[in-house]
Amino acid sequence: MSDRATALNPDLLTWARERAGLSLSHVAHSMRKGADDVAAWETGDAWPTYRQLETLAEGLFHRPVALFFLPEPREELAAQQELRTLPSFDITGLGADARFALRLGRSYQASLRELTGGLNPSERRLWRDLRLDRSSDVMSAARQLRSYLGVTLEQQRSWRTTAEAMAAWRGCVEGAGVFVFKRSFKQRDVSGFCLTDDELPIIMVNNSTPFSGQVFTLFHEVAHLLHGLSSITTADGRFVDRMSGSRQSIEVACNQLASEVLVPSGAFPWESIDRDDPVASASAVARTFNVSREVILRRVLDRGWIDPVSYRDYVQAWETDSEVGRAGDGGDYYNNQAAYLGDAYLRLAFSRYRAGIISDSDLAEHLGIKARNIAKLEEKVASRI
Repeated sequence: MSDRATALNPDLLTWARERAGLSLSHVAHSMRKGADDVAAWETGDAWPTYRQLETLAEGLFHRPVALFFLPEPREELAAQQELRTLPSFDITGLGADARFALRLGRSYQASLRELTGGLNPSERRLWRDLRLDRSSDVMSAARQLRSYLGVTLEQQRSWRTTAEAMAAWRGCVEGAGVFVFKRSFKQRDVSGFCLTDDELPIIMVNNSTPFSGQVFTLFHEVAHLLHGLSSITTADGRFVDRMSGSRQSIEVACNQLASEVLVPSGAFPWESIDRDDPVASASAVARTFNVSREVILRRVLDRGWIDPVSYRDYVQAWETDSEVGRAGDGGDYYNNQAAYLGDAYLRLAFSRYRAGIISDSDLAEHLGIKARNIAKLEEKVASRI
């Protein structure tokens, strides 16, 4: 019997590679084959072995092997359709890992629809209650959002670390009906994204970024949901400069709303900012509010106490510094999985499992783990859910 996968649909190899944003040469290098060999697999002039197909499907394309034996691919939105606010040249620059993360986000939404019957279990729906448009006043919207989430400045200042702040803000957003996931993106310049839905919108945050940055990303994506738009956020804010018209104005408004929610203008301690050394004093203020230094320095820039070039230089330097001490993936696997999936999603999935509504295999699929690991994960996260 041949070990070649001669029954696969070679067109699906091309489709999956292009959807993953990978070139022929990249795939060939990863497979330790020549580009001509991979091209022959895609035309049907040659066939990969079953082991090679598994590596292609699961290791490179993040697809189930069975997909490549179908007559045509499944229907799914392309990144260009999902993320209408990002310029097309930035979307095409998304790496394979970021594209996979978008598909993972969609799969979480599909799981949520199965687990909930398509109805959000929360009594509140943030994206409906506080809908925004281009004419909305950002300052007023930020005040309404803070009030809606019920977080006082005293509470915010009481959080001891940025990790604690991120956990608290995440809980508030999830309590308002938005499921928040995390993932460590290999493409470090992607901070996170959101995917809209009338009932089950989600946000995914890059866990490889510092917690202070994660907090800003969280509220930047919340702002996009309030505008009814899916979006992806990059660490390099200069992509906003490449936008125009309504897309640019919405992106600017989302940045402003996130900043205003986290550090309300009325509470900004201008007396603590040293005009001769605004960077050092901005760092101290950032620690007080458990936010990133960029949020504070942006206020200083808007007030004209620092020039745009210096602001950019400092932000870029901080991005390099923050490569050390990121919220990475060290520690226990099960704790990491719990952090990625979030309390709201875990609570929902395990409640359906305990009620006998879904099976072991169903739960494992929804959680993205093997069925044999369910008990261990449940034990690890019992105190959280």
